Amino acid sequence: LNTMFLESNRLTGVLPVTLGQLTALEHLELSGNKLSGTLPPELGLLSALQHLQLGENQFSGALPAELGRLTALYALEIEDNQFTGVLPVELGQLTGLDFLNLGGNQLSGTIPAEL
Repeated sequence: LNTMFLESNRLTGVLPVTLGQLTALEHLELSGNKLSGTLPPELGLLSALQHLQLGENQFSGALPAELGRLTALYALEIEDNQFTGVLPVELGQLTGLDFLNLGGNQLSGTIPAEL
């Protein structure tokens, strides 16, 4: 599986940690659902992931530093959730990132210089 589009449904619950086993996944689109909980650090195992769209859900907690392992990522869209805390400096490792949308969360602190 290299593409998963499940946006604008009524999906609920948390992201399963087994999602990290989909190592060929390039596009993950889950926006516009009612998914909640924290993002599992296992997302950092998705080494082929290019586009991660989790906006307009009810995710909360801190962003996992493991997102910095997604070096193939060009778009990270996690707007309109309930994320808190500071931006992990590890996001600076995403050197191919062209689009970053973190709007509509409750993030605090400074923007890491690495970005």
